[in-house]
Amino acid sequence: MATTVEDTTGARPGYGSLLRTRGALSFLLPGFLARQPFAMLTIGILLLVNHTTGSYGTAGTVSATAGVAMALFAPQSGKLADRFGQAAVLLPGVVVHAAAISVLTALALGHAPLWALLAAAVPAGASTPQIGPMVRARWAARLSGQPLMATAAAFESVTDEFTFVIGPVLATALCTGVHPAAGLIAEAALTLVGGLLFAAQRRTQPEHGRAAAGAAEAGEKRVSALSVPGVRVLAVVMLGIGTVFGGMQVSMTAFTKAMGEPGLNGLMYGAFAAGNMTAGIACGLIAWKATPQRRLLLAYPALVLATTPLWAAHSMVLLGALGLVVGLCIAPSLITGYTLVEQLVPAGARTEAFTWLTGAVGLGQAAGATVGGRLIDAHDASTGFLVPLGGTAVALVVLLALRKALTPRGESLVAARGVGHREPVAVD
Repeated sequence: MATTVEDTTGARPGYGSLLRTRGALSFLLPGFLARQPFAMLTIGILLLVNHTTGSYGTAGTVSATAGVAMALFAPQSGKLADRFGQAAVLLPGVVVHAAAISVLTALALGHAPLWALLAAAVPAGASTPQIGPMVRARWAARLSGQPLMATAAAFESVTDEFTFVIGPVLATALCTGVHPAAGLIAEAALTLVGGLLFAAQRRTQPEHGRAAAGAAEAGEKRVSALSVPGVRVLAVVMLGIGTVFGGMQVSMTAFTKAMGEPGLNGLMYGAFAAGNMTAGIACGLIAWKATPQRRLLLAYPALVLATTPLWAAHSMVLLGALGLVVGLCIAPSLITGYTLVEQLVPAGARTEAFTWLTGAVGLGQAAGATVGGRLIDAHDASTGFLVPLGGTAVALVVLLALRKALTPRGESLVAARGVGHREPVAVD
């Protein structure tokens, strides 16, 4: 059964125990292949359209359109996967995506007008398979309530970060070294092959809504993940984290160019990504005693503090060190947010919940890059670093104001009644 929970209560919460979970490798390997295109899409569009039009503005507009469409339609994909099963969504989805990318590539190479490129970018982004949330949903189905769930969240965070490091590099190398369209072609091919292989692993996919007929007959009402207050709070938290990714990327590019060392941009962003990956690995090795709610309330203020001095950096060495610290502070908040989903959201809506969080990171990244770019154009490269600070500060205010929404319902009842409370009973 896909929903069998592994008996890992006594297992040490390490990556070895996680990878030994029955059936894990069967969906991890194809899932890793299928999620690489997620980070290749926007950069592949940017490079191709810039080559055919000669305009960074046009290329950025088309790329951003695909990115926003991806973020907005991701939750709908997750909702469908929760209701009909992951395979039922993936099989037609990867075919539609490959076709949409083919149309967009042909239009770009044919020097089509901007409106046509934008029209093609919408289905290309909207049909992007949400492999990461689907993998997280499989972990949640197999490890629900077990100590290894936090390790799985850390493992997925590291995998996501690795994807966002490797994907753009691969797409750029193909576009510049092979053909301007090679990055998008590879993205479509990896999506199609990896998605089909992942969809074939039906034994490990979570039980979907139609399969859970017994629950429906018992009168359980289907809920949307967004109707859970905690998910809405976590979406704002992830939106703030997204502004860090977007603001850091555009600001580091501008900063290294202003310093006369544009070639060091990759090194600067690599230090930031290395901090994120290192902290992610460490989070998965720690046997946490504090609750996820408390960990998030401690980790997120640390992230805000880490972004505070970025705008004052005046040298490459200092910026690299500060970027490393910011990266170290991102992973604990990111991982804890995904861990809370398992506690707050019913099993039948978790894929949708994960896609809301992933989409929020994507929207924050797009907003951070856009606002940061405008600040840099209007002032200087350093002002772009105010975006990560502003985005996380606003999210922190929301988190602190609505922190009670992150407490699972059962825990709230216990806290209200008192640990030693006993219901009065009639005595004869």
